[in-house]
Amino acid sequence: MIVGVGIDVVDMVRLGARLERTPGLRERVFTERERDLPLRSLAARFAAKEATGKALCTPGDLPWQEAEVTKGEHGEPVLVVTGAVAARAELLGVTRLHISLSHDGGIATAIVIAESA
Repeated sequence: MIVGVGIDVVDMVRLGARLERTPGLRERVFTERERDLPLRSLAARFAAKEATGKALCTPGDLPWQEAEVTKGEHGEPVLVVTGAVAARAELLGVTRLHISLSHDGGIATAIVIAESA
């Protein structure tokens, strides 16, 4: 059963400008493994973090670094949640998080679907 759905879009140029203007933002938002990725990938991951909060009904209230996008066996995006984000998912009965990322035309998009058993 679907518990929640989140979607977010990020303007890549705007995010790039924010990262340059605020040097500590990269370290606050992205995990160590995410920080050195190209801007298009950072934008998609930023959108994924926002979409995760929306899917778990807590937009803006969860720690950024506790939602990380990694790569699965075939290069597909995998959403890994820890700490408070994992606790929120557990509280809602979420057993699986589905994620889709895309970037084109200067925009990055992420969709997260939270599913229970």
